[in-house]
Amino acid sequence: MTEPVVHLLKVPGATLRYEVRGTGPVLLLIAGGGGDAGIFEPVAEALADRFTVVTYDPRGHSRSPLDGPDVDQCVGTQAEDAYRLLDRVAPEGPPAYVFGTSSGAIVAVELLTRHPDRLAKVVAHEPVLVSLLPDAADQHAFFGQVVSTFHRAGVGAAMAEMGAGCGEERGEKPDLSGLSPRMTATFQRVQGNAAFFLGRILGQFSAHVPDLAQLDAHAGKLVPAAGWASYGLRLYRPAAWLAERYGVALAEFPGGHVGVVTHPGEFALELGELLR
Repeated sequence: MTEPVVHLLKVPGATLRYEVRGTGPVLLLIAGGGGDAGIFEPVAEALADRFTVVTYDPRGHSRSPLDGPDVDQCVGTQAEDAYRLLDRVAPEGPPAYVFGTSSGAIVAVELLTRHPDRLAKVVAHEPVLVSLLPDAADQHAFFGQVVSTFHRAGVGAAMAEMGAGCGEERGEKPDLSGLSPRMTATFQRVQGNAAFFLGRILGQFSAHVPDLAQLDAHAGKLVPAAGWASYGLRLYRPAAWLAERYGVALAEFPGGHVGVVTHPGEFALELGELLR
């Protein structure tokens, strides 16, 4: 395993910890759902022979502390964090590639609307952009209820409610036993981010409405993507909506909403092919 080079970047209101490995065009990976750089480690390793892979802990997560107390998070602020990372890693290089998953895919789409010239291609894997759906009001009510459950009954109850409401993915459930010590440590960190995600991100990000005029203008750089196992479920639908709007095939990845964790080898192969 190639050890990444670890850096810190001071941004307004936080300090971001990020990792760089490999050589070639820049590929920025943006985690969602309380995840951090560690969830991408196997994928980043697999792609480091072709890309300069950049992973990071989003502000308020794991090893990227906020300057002050916890506050509600803004999609635009996190998109600017991603832009500052790109500017630090390759200030004068060619346009970068970006992959985001879940709430991280919302950030990736926002980054495209704000800084399209900086980007070559953006793969948005199951972005939770439920505001785009015809039944947006129902979607907002669902996520609002999950947040209310968190404040009333805690992380476990809220996660159970969200899992039930997002539907059961098809296929066999992945076996995550026998994780390496590094991935075990990653999972422990990510679990520690759950309260921050539920209280400060989920409601704000699921209510986000992207600038569709800007997105329409640069849709040629957008690759909507979803997991095979998620077909037809709540978190699959926004990506399918984007694919239909822009008349493109929905890129299909192995696994479901967290396929990057459950099927990292196959996931890396698919992502590499998409970016070829």
